Amino acid sequence: MADYYQTLGVDKTASDDEIKRAYRKLASKNHPDKGGNTEKFQEIQEAYATLSDNEKRHIYDNPPPQGVPNGQGFHFNGVPPGMEDFFAQAFGGFNNSPFGGMFRQQQPRNKVLNLNTSITLKESFTGKDLLASVKLPNGRDQTIEVKIPAGIQDGTTLRLAGLGDDTYSDLPRGDIHLTVSVQPHTRFKREGDDLVHEINVSCIDAMLGSSVFIDTIDDKTLEIKINPGTQPGQIYAAQGYGMPNMHDNRFKGRMLIPVNITIPLIDEDQRKQLNKIFK
Repeated sequence: MADYYQTLGVDKTASDDEIKRAYRKLASKNHPDKGGNTEKFQEIQEAYATLSDNEKRHIYDNPPPQGVPNGQGFHFNGVPPGMEDFFAQAFGGFNNSPFGGMFRQQQPRNKVLNLNTSITLKESFTGKDLLASVKLPNGRDQTIEVKIPAGIQDGTTLRLAGLGDDTYSDLPRGDIHLTVSVQPHTRFKREGDDLVHEINVSCIDAMLGSSVFIDTIDDKTLEIKINPGTQPGQIYAAQGYGMPNMHDNRFKGRMLIPVNITIPLIDEDQRKQLNKIFK
């Protein structure tokens, strides 16, 4: 049996968050679309599918004792071979046995498929309708439509109920768990539902006051009034120009605007004029 902990590079005591972070890092690195090895990627998915499910992880960490040859059933501590039926009948069936269901074998079920996708910060702002082709475990190709909600955070996993594995046609289909990664932006940094955008202001404009025009993430223009006497590191805030809240798009965060003070180069005449003013 493969060592799933070794596959993900985590300890057996790893928390759910540690397992998730390790999976995201390895899946991104080994994804076939990015030139990764398909077999390695499938091993990573298989390991995560087991260790991210508390029930599956418990079974993996505590495997049942070795069964008898030729698949004739399982024998457990204190139960002699050939006596399973006796104990089952004596206690009214397997479910009523005082041995806690030791005789029950795990029922087959359709698997949860763990997938990843990557979007831009602007697509996170607007939301995105995604059309993707997914190969199911039975080899069949399936096209799925996913509506990624506006305001989705980096690392959020969406549950697509009943769109996963359908190997066992007489059982409920598995789900798809789609983890969404949001790419870094060149100008904006996200903090919760706020967007941070630094600006440079000359020391003259900081002393006298000025106006700065900023292009927002949704291609609007925002005017920021720089107050006279603005100090380095001072932060202006524009309410409603941040990211929409994923759970209620009526609410948006702020745009936070830290000010960097710059010192312009001046000529000799300008320097003399400043000396007359300040000295």
